[in-house]
Formats: sequence, structure tokens, C-alpha cells
Amino acid sequence: MDITKNVYEWKAEIGPALKSKATELRLMGYNEATSEDVWNCLKEKVWKGNPSKRLYEVVQDIFHLSSNIYMSYLTVNAHQDEGLAASIAALTEND
Repeated sequence: MDITKNVYEWKAEIGPALKSKATELRLMGYNEATSEDVWNCLKEKVWKGNPSKRLYEVVQDIFHLSSNIYMSYLTVNAHQDEGLAASIAALTEND
């Protein structure tokens, strides 16, 4: 049976693969890595536009996620968080 779904529809089935990848990243020194972080990284960096894929392709993408891509995801999010924090601080200073 050849079932293709949008990537986001596979989330319920791929929990163990996400957990395994998060564990691997923690062993590599990314101590805060979680399954949800891995999922969000893949959504933003690998699966732009929610493409249709087979289950084995989605699992393959998870296990092939490189530490470089994950680090890039963390760096961009850290910069966005810093920008948001600076904006909030600037708004609250005027009070």
C-alpha cells in the first residue's frame, strides 16, 4: 500500500523517531534538545511548505537531520528571541 500524506499529518506516527533523534542530539552536546524541537526544526528547515511524503521518507528525514541544520535552527531562534526580548524591554522602559 502506497500512502502519501502531508508531512504534518504523520506527526502522531513518528513520535519514537523524533524522541530517538532528540536523544542523539543530547548525546552530541545539545542538552536541551526535545522531540518538539526536532519537529519544529524539521518543519522550518527541511519540510518547508508541508510537502507530501511517505512514512519512510519522513522517518528518513528525521534520522538524516544533521547537527549543522539543528544548530542553524537554534541560532536563528535565539536571535529572534533576543530581538523580541529587546523589543519588550524597550516598551516597558517607557512606563
